[in-house]
Amino acid sequence: MEPPSTCPPDLDGPTIDIVVADPGWHRLIPNAGTIVRRAAHAAGMEGTIVLSSNRVVRGLNGRHRGKNKPTNVLTYEHPAPEIILALGVVRAEAAAQGRRPAHHLAHLVVHGALHLNGEDHDHPGDARRMEMAESRILHRIGVPNPWKRA
Repeated sequence: MEPPSTCPPDLDGPTIDIVVADPGWHRLIPNAGTIVRRAAHAAGMEGTIVLSSNRVVRGLNGRHRGKNKPTNVLTYEHPAPEIILALGVVRAEAAAQGRRPAHHLAHLVVHGALHLNGEDHDHPGDARRMEMAESRILHRIGVPNPWKRA
């Protein structure tokens, strides 16, 4: 098994550390580090983003949320802001939605960053506000609105 790779550090703006824990991300989205960094900066996030596997995310989701299955994105506020994404789930969702994996990745990074900023989607009004914020941020980085139906 290869050790996780890291992307070069930020030179200006908020500090974003990117860890590619599953090398499959490089095959799915060769410029994943750049996409993640742009999305995180656009959302005003500072912290760590881990591009991981379904197996790791399933374990974390089971341990911390009581759900023994992988999910697309997990966010943690403590001890430091962190977003963890599951490669297989992201790949499958992008395919099912007919979206580019890179666009779906950017969307999920923005989604996670908004969660870290206190946004949530538990109620319809909250969900709509969060969707609108996501689409505004994604528009700024040239990613199509994920909520707009063709």
